[in-house]
Amino acid sequence: MTITSLELRTLNDLDAIRGDVLDVYAEMRFPLLHLPNYAVTAFGERLDRHGVEPGFVATIAYADRHPVGFVYGNIIERGDRYWQRTKPAPPEGYTNRPALALKEGGVRPAWRKTGTARRIHDALLATRDEPFVTLMVNPAAGDGKVHALYRSWGYEDIGQSQPSPASPVLTVMIRAVR
Repeated sequence: MTITSLELRTLNDLDAIRGDVLDVYAEMRFPLLHLPNYAVTAFGERLDRHGVEPGFVATIAYADRHPVGFVYGNIIERGDRYWQRTKPAPPEGYTNRPALALKEGGVRPAWRKTGTARRIHDALLATRDEPFVTLMVNPAAGDGKVHALYRSWGYEDIGQSQPSPASPVLTVMIRAVR
């Protein structure tokens, strides 16, 4: 499988890619869609909220005009609710300058284990000037394989967070952008 193009879209383009992101999400999360936190409607609400937050940026991959994967995030600053919910509090070195928080991403099941997720991730980071990028992962996802994948990409665990009552407790991870 080959990605025919990688496109970086910003806040102004959210409306143009929203349907594609929702389609990819629904397929990649299909086994979990019955759970309130993973329902497509809940994800759509989060996407809309994140889409108007500072520094929204997304990378979406298409193969033959068909969306196969995406990642998106926002800029977070000291005092952001993202950091406030992280326990224990992250070291000040991570929070004293703006960071990029990856909020969601993934690829359709047929595109897993092809390197596509890493290509999308790296394409987004190649455009960034923040010193750090952070994300939250469900440590049980893929029987721990997703967490291990992020570790192999250079992320390290710095705490835990439960973004909403419907969310599982997530592991907060961070790494340098470059």
